Amino acid sequence: MKKIKSPATFLFLSFFCIPFLLFSTEIKKETRVFAVKDKQELKMDIYSADSVFAFSQPCIVFVFGGGFKEGTRDAKPYEDYFNYFAGNGFKVVSIDYRLGMKGEKAPGLFNNRPLRNAIAMAVADLYSATGFLLQNADELNIDTSRIIISGSSAGAMTVLQADYEKQNARESAKALPNDFRYAGVIAFAGSIFSSEGLPSYTQRPAPTLFFHGSSDKLVPYGQTRFFNLGVFGSKPLAKRFKQQGYPYTFYTMENIGHDVSEYPMKEFLPEIDRFIRDFVFNRKQWMLDINLKDKLRKSDTSTNPGNYYD
Repeated sequence: MKKIKSPATFLFLSFFCIPFLLFSTEIKKETRVFAVKDKQELKMDIYSADSVFAFSQPCIVFVFGGGFKEGTRDAKPYEDYFNYFAGNGFKVVSIDYRLGMKGEKAPGLFNNRPLRNAIAMAVADLYSATGFLLQNADELNIDTSRIIISGSSAGAMTVLQADYEKQNARESAKALPNDFRYAGVIAFAGSIFSSEGLPSYTQRPAPTLFFHGSSDKLVPYGQTRFFNLGVFGSKPLAKRFKQQGYPYTFYTMENIGHDVSEYPMKEFLPEIDRFIRDFVFNRKQWMLDINLKDKLRKSDTSTNPGNYYD
């Protein structure tokens, strides 16, 4: 059977057919090794509902959180996110990466080498996973023009950094084809490490969805910098996107800490879905800033690098 690649066809099926199919559709998971690095097998879990979707599917690649020192690709807090999008016509791919901060002390502006190395390794592993998907796209039924990267905490840092380095043609990005671009980025409490001041782009970044708590002390909502060296969180990144006219949506969760690295993957699934359909599929050129204050949510805002790593 010939695969259907039309976005219009995909949207029609998504909105009108999928709700009826989900009741009888079972999500399946397949695990593959996509690379071996430092004697470590790097695996990916591929979630799909292939029995329903005969056309090439958009793909969401997920990078787990854990401060680059811990975490797993199949942790329970991510299950709703994986199953929701797999059931709504996406391939969902959750990947391993090497944990460069394992056994390291808390990073800081003057102790940044371990963190920079950890980010570089994670980005390299994400690129390797992306390359594997590109090479096996026909077999896996993936539309390579619609690969979206998403991540939580350290994973959010990884996906933001990966798109930043790809759009600036950094040496690291040569691992991917020159003409390949990520279709979208979804970051749950992420940031970019830069030695050049507030990150700027030589080519337009992918449409980006930022979620961040304004009281996050582990991954800065704002920025931590010394001259041009620093970690730049969602607030300054969204400001840069707005200045340059790049499409984005930025959810500020007021007075919430690092919890935002996880709970939107349970409680904001329709909003994430809408972002993908508006910004990635329909290519709307919107710049949205949403300040959300949940008076019923209690948050632990005490977590910081000092007590997380030590």
